[in-house]
Amino acid sequence: MLGLICVDVDGTLVGTGNVIRDDVWAALADAREKGVHIALCSGRPAIGNARAYAERLDPDGWHVFQNGASIVKVSSGESLSEPFPPQALPGLIGRAHKTGRLLEVYTDLEFAITHPGEYAERHAALLGVSYDARPPEALEGTVVRVQWVVPRTEEHAVVNEPHEGLDLHPAGSPVMPDVSFISVTRAGVSKGSAIERIAAHYGVPMDRVMMVGDGENDVSAMRVVGHPVAMGNADPPAVAASRYRVAHVDDGGLREAVELALTL
Repeated sequence: MLGLICVDVDGTLVGTGNVIRDDVWAALADAREKGVHIALCSGRPAIGNARAYAERLDPDGWHVFQNGASIVKVSSGESLSEPFPPQALPGLIGRAHKTGRLLEVYTDLEFAITHPGEYAERHAALLGVSYDARPPEALEGTVVRVQWVVPRTEEHAVVNEPHEGLDLHPAGSPVMPDVSFISVTRAGVSKGSAIERIAAHYGVPMDRVMMVGDGENDVSAMRVVGHPVAMGNADPPAVAASRYRVAHVDDGGLREAVELALTL
């Protein structure tokens, strides 16, 4: 039996229509009762639906949000977050205004947007928070991450633009399949680096950790754990980084992964 299972959200825990299967919840609860640590490992912030998922998975545990930029213990609010380079922020906000693209700017628990509109409203609904069109200048607290929210057709162009000293983590969601979410963190910050910190805190060696994911932003985590699992709906980079393959998210693939973890 493994010591830690790390679970992505969109396309892994959450399937089409923003639905999580009852048998998936049951399998995760069973693993936790048997002593396995369960950690959310998401690109989403620690607010709204993602926070509720983390509280249900393990209310007293550490969870990874914002592609590793936020590591939060949801019960106490303790944070091991990685700040975003402040010198990089004005240029990205300026680029967003120049191109008309939506850039979201995040602290641990709040975010602001450069362009109100359809994408911003849809993403707020996906996150499970009220739509608030406040600009980045009104945001208080330490910025930990920014995120481009663009049409899928623009992902390649955005990824290939200069982001000096930063790492990009493209991802998608079955709930917004026409949109690419390109998370931007300080260089060296990723789901992989965050999982290593959580595993060390729990005293679990990395060869006893499982990461279950479906997107390119899960690859950094899949590369550092001993048991990387790709969902049946996974993108090619995640499949290439995996050791195991399970069913589609809508067919209970995460349940299969959890059951596997109890046998290893």
